[in-house]
Amino acid sequence: MEFIADLHIHSAYSRATSKDMNLESLYRWAQLKGLAVVATGDFTHPRWLAEMQEKLEPAEPGLFKLKDALCAPIDAEVPESCRAAVRFVLSAEVSTIYKKNDRTRKIHSVILSPDFAGAGRLNARLQDMGANITSDGRPIIGMDCKRLLEFALAASPDNVFIPAHIWTPHFSVLGAASGFDSIDECFEDLTPEIFALETGLSSDPAMNWTLSALDRFTLVSNSDAHSPAKLAREANIFACDLSYPAMMKSLRDKDTAGFKGTLEFFPEEGKYHLDGHRACDTRLTPQETRSHDGLCPVCGRKVTVGVMHRVNLLADRAEGFRPAQAAGFQSLIPLAEIIAEVQGMGVNTKRVQGEYAKLLSRYGNELSILRTCPTADLRAAGWELLAEAIDRMRRGQVDINPGYDGEYGTVGIVSAGERRVKQPALF
Repeated sequence: MEFIADLHIHSAYSRATSKDMNLESLYRWAQLKGLAVVATGDFTHPRWLAEMQEKLEPAEPGLFKLKDALCAPIDAEVPESCRAAVRFVLSAEVSTIYKKNDRTRKIHSVILSPDFAGAGRLNARLQDMGANITSDGRPIIGMDCKRLLEFALAASPDNVFIPAHIWTPHFSVLGAASGFDSIDECFEDLTPEIFALETGLSSDPAMNWTLSALDRFTLVSNSDAHSPAKLAREANIFACDLSYPAMMKSLRDKDTAGFKGTLEFFPEEGKYHLDGHRACDTRLTPQETRSHDGLCPVCGRKVTVGVMHRVNLLADRAEGFRPAQAAGFQSLIPLAEIIAEVQGMGVNTKRVQGEYAKLLSRYGNELSILRTCPTADLRAAGWELLAEAIDRMRRGQVDINPGYDGEYGTVGIVSAGERRVKQPALF
């Protein structure tokens, strides 16, 4: 069976997250988005872990489900077209800050666990070494990332360790500001324990394929959502048994029969794709950054070196190369963003949110609409510009002002002239 999983999110116990990042909201939004498996996030936080133990119960091996009594009132609110079983996998993200090879390193890592015992033992180990895991769902720990990997595996050999958003400038294993030049430099003799890497919103698999050193790893993508509506903006397509062991085996073995690939942002939309200096509203290509010696042409301060620049610096292959056993990917734009552009309105406006709800009620979950819904059906309903926008997205015919220095890129699919043609109500 084919199913979609988002393996990296955050709970309401993380800083700068929505108060709605609770299990009930995650259950509801996973159905609206089309996710069969969603991460819990933040199992290192004792209060969140206790809440999960209270509200979840075992399902398939290594996966959990929301207790039936909690599901019933939520199911009544979910459109019938979107209703589906949802499974949870225990996850956490940990930020490690330490010094290695005369440089300060700031690395974020995702840890998955198939049971509360393995998660609890890791929490206990972290507390025993003095880590404060109660102040933030994504704790900041003064520990070598390699040592964190050792702790995770000692807590349970079934725990899985995935370097997070590996190219983000400030907090990643390969980032320009505080990362390494290779995975081996970070994890040394424990590198064989790493079998998957998270590409992050500002890169896609094609960019990563230009580095031969990454061929041995499975490339995964996740939303890193801080609010429920951001779930599945990136995700993973599996075609194995619905279980933690089967999913992790597919990733470890690079089995493209069990792991079909990823759903992606267009990487230009990510907020660190290009170089730049947000304070001066300055966006730079890697070539422009080099011509200015890495300095902002407006104020003369250092620019933030983005993902594209960093990938180009470490790449040993030409753009367009694809490894023989690489899984595929599909680039998507969130449905609400497409509706907003077609309507010429903000994503969070009442009109856009209403149209989003109507679409899901009639055509099914968001990912199915974006990926497989026949656009002829939308045209037949009189929504021709929306259908055309989805067709263009599927063909990759989009215009993007790339993101830089913490600013998301802006996507264009339709022209102002097309939008000026009055759009009918969908129903």
